[in-house]
Amino acid sequence: MKATGIVRRIDDLGRVVIPKEIRRTMRIREGDPLEIYTSNDGEVIFKKYSPIGEISSFASQYADVLHKTGGLPAVVCDRDHVIAVSGVPKKELLERRVSHSLEDAMESRKNIIVKDNQSPRINPVEGVDRHALVCAPIIASGDVCGSIMYVSGDEDTVANEVQVKLVQAAASFIGKQMEE
Repeated sequence: MKATGIVRRIDDLGRVVIPKEIRRTMRIREGDPLEIYTSNDGEVIFKKYSPIGEISSFASQYADVLHKTGGLPAVVCDRDHVIAVSGVPKKELLERRVSHSLEDAMESRKNIIVKDNQSPRINPVEGVDRHALVCAPIIASGDVCGSIMYVSGDEDTVANEVQVKLVQAAASFIGKQMEE
């Protein structure tokens, strides 16, 4: 754990303000759920809560099926990090931060579909030279919880109609699973 040098007091209602600089670097937005942990040393730790993280083993299995069915590398993300990968080495993408462009696409609830070589491309994961071929937001109970996508493999390609439908169906299915 790293000390920030910032000290805050608890107000009379038991609240503490997380400084803007920390919220910005940790990508904590108003309304984001935080999980609270305590240690035997008296530490109180706030961690961003990821509802998709709770079904990460299921998401991993779904990514495997998507990869085998669609023939492209499949990736499942929560709002901040990659939680499941299939079709590329896991260490390349797993637990890496999503890019600001993917965050924006999720926030606007837009599907990303690369249909030809002139389509705009976004790199969904920071520091990785792969772009999303088709990407759909995962929506549960009206909230965007993450996204699921096919990313470019070793050769540059575009998404076909079947791959688009597979990703859209997967996003809907995972969203429904999270609601239950």
